[in-house]
Amino acid sequence: MQMERLLKQIEFIKEIDKIKYIQRQTKLFNSDRRENDAEHSWHLAMMALVLAEHSNTPINILKVLKMVLIHDVVEIDTGDIFIYDTVKNHTNTEEELKSAKRIFGILPEEQSKEFIEIWLEFEEGKTNEAKFAKALDRFEPTLQNDSNNGGTWHDFDVEYQKVHEKTKTINKGSNSLWEYSETLINTYYKVVLDD
Repeated sequence: MQMERLLKQIEFIKEIDKIKYIQRQTKLFNSDRRENDAEHSWHLAMMALVLAEHSNTPINILKVLKMVLIHDVVEIDTGDIFIYDTVKNHTNTEEELKSAKRIFGILPEEQSKEFIEIWLEFEEGKTNEAKFAKALDRFEPTLQNDSNNGGTWHDFDVEYQKVHEKTKTINKGSNSLWEYSETLINTYYKVVLDD
């Protein structure tokens, strides 16, 4: 029984190696190389550890870490949907849920159930942990774009309003990270706000 459990866990570990091949549109800091989903998830986990004090509310950091590490695993099947895509909606939860059930379903039953629940909690974005994890998920590409002279904002001619609208959700998890992000966005777009 223990060996059967171990074999399922190893099968899952091998399967999620595929996340390293999922390319995102954002590029590494000060780089021309696009980030992959594994790098993104690792970076968010480190950001969660370093920036937890900036959450608007007290959070369970272990749960946040779980969320940021597994939130994009579903993209093994669905691919990464660019947040500013004008054709496909970034919130393709039905397709992603099917992927979550397949990939997390490789694990022993109670682990599978836990991972799916954590993934769903992140997607729904209602708990303190999910709000902070989602804030980090939007904050990292903002920092990357800033380091790359506008990055994807420039490459895809994304208008200020769309960038502001998509990144403003950072505020739900962290007012201070949103304030910093808004400054970066406004600086790039040369927006002058009246005080």
